[in-house]
Parts: sequence; structure tokens; C-alpha cells
Amino acid sequence: MTNVPPKGPPRAGLPPQEREQLNTVETQEWLDSLAYVFADAGDDRAAELLENLDHYAYFHGAPILFKQNTPYLNSIDVDKQPEYPGDIDMERKIRNIIRWNAVAMVVGANKKSDGIGGHLSTYASSAELLEVGFNHFFRGHGAGQDRDLVFFQGHASPGVYSRSYLEGRFDGERLGRFRRELQSEAGLSSYPHPWLMPDYWEFPTVSMGLGPMQAIYQARYIKYLENRGLKPAGDAKVWAFLGDGEMDEPQSIGALRFASYENLDNIVFVLNANLQRLDGPVRANSKVIQEFEALFRGAGWNVIKVVWDSKWDELLSKDYNGEIVKRFELLVDGESQRYAAFGGKELREKFFNTPELKALIDGWSDADLELLNRGGHDVRKIYAAYASATKHKGSPTVIIARTIKGYGLGDTAQARNAAHQVKKLEFGALKNLRDLLELPLTDDQVEHLELYHPGPDSPEVKYTMERRAALGGPVPAREVKYPHPTVPNGEFYEEFAGGSKGRAVSTTMAAVQVISKLLRDKEIGKYIVPIVPDEARTFGMDALVPRIGIYSPRGQTYTPVDSGSLMAYKEAKDGQMLEEGITEDGAMASWIAAGTAYAHHGVPTIPFFVFYSMFGMQRVGDLVWAAADQRARGFLLGATAGRTTLAGEGLQHQDGNSQLQAYVVPNLKVYDPAFAYELAVIIEDGIQRMFVNDEDIFYYVTIDNENEVQPAMPDDGRSHEEIRQGIVKGLYRFQRSQSKGKLKAQILAGGPSMGAAMEAAQKLEAYGVAADIWSVTSYKELHQEALAVQRHNMLHPTEAPRTSYVAQQLSKDNAPGVLISVSDYVKLSADGLNGHIDRKIWTLGTDGFGRSEAREELRDFFEVDTKHVILATLYALLRDGKIKGEVVQQAITDLGIDPERENPVLR
Repeated sequence: MTNVPPKGPPRAGLPPQEREQLNTVETQEWLDSLAYVFADAGDDRAAELLENLDHYAYFHGAPILFKQNTPYLNSIDVDKQPEYPGDIDMERKIRNIIRWNAVAMVVGANKKSDGIGGHLSTYASSAELLEVGFNHFFRGHGAGQDRDLVFFQGHASPGVYSRSYLEGRFDGERLGRFRRELQSEAGLSSYPHPWLMPDYWEFPTVSMGLGPMQAIYQARYIKYLENRGLKPAGDAKVWAFLGDGEMDEPQSIGALRFASYENLDNIVFVLNANLQRLDGPVRANSKVIQEFEALFRGAGWNVIKVVWDSKWDELLSKDYNGEIVKRFELLVDGESQRYAAFGGKELREKFFNTPELKALIDGWSDADLELLNRGGHDVRKIYAAYASATKHKGSPTVIIARTIKGYGLGDTAQARNAAHQVKKLEFGALKNLRDLLELPLTDDQVEHLELYHPGPDSPEVKYTMERRAALGGPVPAREVKYPHPTVPNGEFYEEFAGGSKGRAVSTTMAAVQVISKLLRDKEIGKYIVPIVPDEARTFGMDALVPRIGIYSPRGQTYTPVDSGSLMAYKEAKDGQMLEEGITEDGAMASWIAAGTAYAHHGVPTIPFFVFYSMFGMQRVGDLVWAAADQRARGFLLGATAGRTTLAGEGLQHQDGNSQLQAYVVPNLKVYDPAFAYELAVIIEDGIQRMFVNDEDIFYYVTIDNENEVQPAMPDDGRSHEEIRQGIVKGLYRFQRSQSKGKLKAQILAGGPSMGAAMEAAQKLEAYGVAADIWSVTSYKELHQEALAVQRHNMLHPTEAPRTSYVAQQLSKDNAPGVLISVSDYVKLSADGLNGHIDRKIWTLGTDGFGRSEAREELRDFFEVDTKHVILATLYALLRDGKIKGEVVQQAITDLGIDPERENPVLR
């Protein structure tokens, strides 16, 4: 190739008509040349030639713009389609049965209980997409390491249930209890919920946008397990079925670039582009499929469009001038919806609206035109796309399939703006559906919404079962089988019971020490998965990097700038740490993948996700809820926790609320340890309960960054086991007062507030107050147990009432005097105990916005420092009638407290 473009004739001087004729002839010559290359050398050579031309033109300054879109056509040409391997007629009959039963189930549920809900239109649009997968692609547990993971579009659950009914996994009575889970017999959950159907569903997907991100990180985690030798290498795929409206959620597209960067050729997105969301069109004035193509191509994905069905091929094959393609480019989705809703007459009048287009359909009836369907309803087109996607290497694939929302449901729902909300069909519509689906149901059976099952020995059921057997068994199916690891016992953690021996250590550093020790354990070390967003150095975890390496599928293709140092940055193909960059959502999705590996892969990995506590629960709460639903196990460590520990950072960084936010997740254990030995006990207990006892729980533990000398576990005559039990239950007496004061107080503290509590107890002696210190590791554990006891007593009024653990420990006999709680979190956590013990707890907490300040000033501002603990104690004694108001007033003066200053929660 020459570096200088040859000189051509000066066309600028030619008359416009001659110039246009010359351009036309020249263009045709180039096209003829390219056609010859296609015929003689094939597609690859043609692509190579075009790429060289593109480089040449760019080098010489031709203004070639990047094309984000390909034409509005199917990506796979008709002559490249593989033969369909199944019995198309039989599969159509099976789909028709499933379609009917899905409709009968939802409509029947709403007749039994008006307003119970459910969705008809999503599955109607995606039946072919799912059934091609069920019959030819989705591999079950019997496929071993090649088993696929499938994220089903949540609103399509009626169709998935109906297929399971045909397979004999559910009987008709259970389908009749759709969305009725509190009946005497098992029902069916509204959407995919592993918590409610733990042997069936694997992934909760209806919280919009969370499915796509989780699917990507599940695919990545398969590669992680394989590269670390924890799972045999296989050909497993992660399939994610998504809605086009769902893609507006930021989380839906937030990890697309990550999937491409990680070369995740084991993930396939199937984007059901039925062009509608809940209220109407997704993009009425443009083409959403083209938007998605540009988005995914720009992120490095392999894009396969399935736009038009096989009937269109007949027209395209005789469209020598490209008139249909030009008309396709003028389409907008709002117009497309009219054709789907109003049929062939509308298509004839509005689409084929030029002489050239009318000539192409000469002799076609309106009924013929109605056969021109969308590609997402053509099993041949879908199979070709799936086959291509599963063979593709090097990058993730998205299949964008154009479908009709409410397909086949008639005038009530098909392509209508209200399609998503349709839960009922009138008798006439049901009869029309019966006829369309060619089912042998009488009018009476239709009216009574009877399910149709052709019988276990029918050809339809036999075909269905044979296909599933060939692919490794039923899908979806959740099977929990994993080797229970041998976990360290109490001796392993004994060093933490001895304290830090005069060395100042934060609980964050103590957590890193526990993780580091677990990584060295010969039995479970390989299962420990440290995860950070981008804060390993902040949390003191940088020492782990050169030891265990950061996982990278590429390994380390460069020499790091700190090579040769003890703390050199190390990436490795078998690296153990997951350093996810600045994405708490991504890191949480990674934690979910690790925390569910025991169920999905039979590998009991134990994830520790360490994050800024303020950027945790507050930011990834929806994903935490999803983790709870799918029974994830592991540890979430909210580091630099507390409203007053993160000196200088201010309002957006200082956390006083994550303990309360974590409280609402039912199976999440929530702890706020003050000391290293408490943290070690909590982690030991958690590993035992989750991975040995098989409890479907997980842990949120707040840890702070304030360096303090860590005390030893109390040695006051109690056994370590007794103290350990108190730590796990949420409360134990840390220190008894040695004062002879007649006034008694019990100060409850946890996490960063322990220092103020201990100093206040000492200074209260000057007021004649003997104050014991109690370490509260978990207000949630205390409150939940107290509520359970209260419930039992209410339900058994004639029995002797039980007493909760917190009421026993803080009874007047065991803990005399007033009760004061001080916390670095909002007051409501501790206030929850009021009403469950024999007297009031006076609470101090950090309600309000944070400030950029030092710790001492912050604790004064939020009124949780030593002097405010003293004041609260004296005021409680005043209210208890033990001292005079003048004593409290004098203390306010002596302590330098301004009684008129503004409430911190309002500032």
C-alpha cells in the first residue's frame, strides 16, 4: 500500500449531473469488486480488505465517522443460519400448552382473589426465547462443570412455572396457589425468590437492574474459581433474560465495560425488546434496539440482533434496491407498536406506503401481511442467535430480540400500552386464545380456566422430558451440595483474647489480622475471598496483596512501579483477592457470587467484603436485600465506621446509620464490636454457623479506624465461654465498678463509644456513682430475641412468662441503678430495647449530619463524649429520685456544657 494517495481527475469542475453519474458508476465498481472478494475469498478476506481501506483512508485524512450501529436487520444472514435441530411442530404445541397454562394460572388467581396480581404479557413476549433455551441450550445440574446459570426475567415466572407443571415438577393444585404462599399447602412465589422456594429458584431478578449486574459478576466468579483451581474448567454459561425497559436502570448497564474488560465470553444477555415498559413505549420516537446495539458495541460486547422473522426474508430476497431496508431505518418504535396492535391493514397502509414497497407485496392479502412477524418469535432465528452466542470467544454477547408484548393475547393486551398491567382476560378473549393455541378445551373448561396437561405419556411431555434429560435435568433447580470445611476452633483465635499487649490497634486492623490468619489456615485458607472496592491501603490490607495477589484473568503483563519492595502490587491469574475498583455495587455483586458459590458450584468460599461503612448499606442496600433472598453467606465489614471516628471527612463519609439500615434485613446478623477479641469471636461463630451448621445467614460487622490498646478478654472468674456467649448474644458485662459509691449506674457502650463510657465511669466516682460497663455488640440480636420472647408470652398467656436475655442481664437485681446507652450510631438502635426491660434506658447517639472535624470535637458536637455520658447518668439519677436537680445543674457548669446550644440533629 502506497503512503501517498494517487491523484485523480478534478471532479469539482464537472457539471453536477456528470459528477453524480461518475460517482454512481464508481460506487458500483467498488461494490462489484467487493462482491467478487466475497465470492472468491470469503467473509474474512472481505472484512480484512475493508479494515485496510479504513486505515488507509483515516491515515490520509478522510472524515470517516465511527458507526455505532449496523442496519436495522438481523445480524445473522439467512444463508448463515444453522439447521434447526428440534421438532418445530412439536415444540410449537408445547409452547402453546405452556402459554395457556400461564394465562390460566394468573387469570385464575385473580378470580379467586381479586387484585392478587401477576403478569401475562412478559411471558407472552418471551415464550419462544425461553423455550429454545429450555429445549436446546440450558444445561442442568447433570451437566457437571458445564451447568449453566440462568437469570430469568422475573415477570415471566408464570411461564416458567407452567413449564415445570408440564414436566411434572408441580401439580395443578400448586399452580392454583400462584401468589398464595400462606395456604395450608405450598404455593408459588410471585417472582423468582430463592428464600421462599429454595429448591427451585436460584436468583432473585425482579428488583430491576440487579439481575444484569449480578449475572456479570457470577460469570466472572466462574472464571475466578476455575483459574484458582477451585472448580474444574468447563463450558458453563450464564444466561440473563432482561427487559428493554429495565435497561434504563443504571445498575443494568453499570458493569457492561467490566464484562468486556474481563473477556467474559461465558455470559449471554438475552434482551427481550418488546418495545414496552409499564406505562407505554420504551422509546416511542426512536428505535431502542439500535440504542442498545450502540451501547453494547461501545462497551465491547458482541451484539446479535434478532429483529425480523423468516417471512421477511421472502420480501428482502427480492428487494434488489433496498427499499425495505430504507423503510426499516425510518421506523420508530411507536409506529411499530401500531402494526403489532392493529395488524395487516395498518401495515399495508402505513408501512408499505411507496410505489416501490407496494410492488413488493403485490398479491399479498392482509392475512399474509400479518405473518410478517418480529424475530423474537421465530425459533429458527433465535436458535441461530443462541448457537452463535455460545460459540463466540473473547467477549460477552448480547442478543437483542424484537418481540411483541402480550403476543397472542388479543386486543386486550397485545402491543397495548396497558399490556404490562393486564391480569384478567374476558371469556371471549380466552376462547380466542384457546383457538389460536389449538388446544382441545371445551368452552366450559375455558370459562373455568382449567389447566391443560396432555398426560405424562403424551408425545409433548415425552419430548419435553427427553430434551431436559439430554441437557442435564430440570432448570431452574437449586441444589445445595458442598464439602463442609474443617474450620478453626477457639484456640485458633486465642491470640486475640490476650489483647494487643500495649500496642495501639484499630478494630479495622484487627479484622485484617483475623482475615490474614484465616488465609494461612491449611483447611479453609483457600476458601477465604477478600473483596475491596478500591481501599485496600486505606483498610491496611495492602500487605495481603503481594502475598495472595489480586485476581486478574490476564495475570500481570507489566512490571509494577513498586516491584522489588515488600509491598509490591501483584496481579495474578490465580490471585485470591478481588479488587473491584471504585464500584461498591460491583463489589457487592462479586460478594454475592462468592457468598452463593456453595449452592451454585459446590464450593464453600467465604467472602469478606471490606468497605467504607457509609458507602455500604446506604449505597448497596438493594443488593444486600437480594443477597438475603438468595441465601448468600459471608461477611460484610463496614470499615472506618461510626459518626465520629473518621476525623476530617465530614457529612458524606461519617456513618451513624448503617447499623439501623442493616437491622431491617431479616437474616442479616448485625454487630458493632468494640474490641479485637469480640471481633474474633463473632467471625468464628459466623463461619461455624454458616458453613458447618448450614444456616442461611450472613453478617454485617462495623469496625472503626481509631487506634487504641486492645484489652484482653476479662479475667474476673467468668469462663471465656460465658463471655463468648454474651458477645454472640449481643451483651455482656465488660467491667465492674470498684467504687464504693452508693449511687449505681450501668453504662452500655459499643464500638467507638467504649472509650467515652470507660472514662465517664471513672469520673462518675467523684459524684458518688459506681458505674459498671457493659459491652453491647449487637442491639439487633438483643432486640430480636426480646421480641421473640414477647411474642411467645403473648401467645401463651396461661404459662409462666419467659424472660429475655437482655431483661435478665439488665434486671435491677443483676444490674442495679440507672441505665445509660452511648453509641456512635443513631439513638433508635438502643431505644428499641425500651419496653423490654424493667426500667428506661437513657440513650445517647449521633443523630444528624457529620462534620469535618477532629474526633474530640465531633463527639462533643454529637453529645456522645465523656462529659455527656456523665450528664446523662446524673440526669437519669435525678429522674430516678436519687439526686437533686442542683447537682445536675452544677455538673453542667463544671463540665462546660452549654445548655442553650442547638440540637445537633437540626444543624
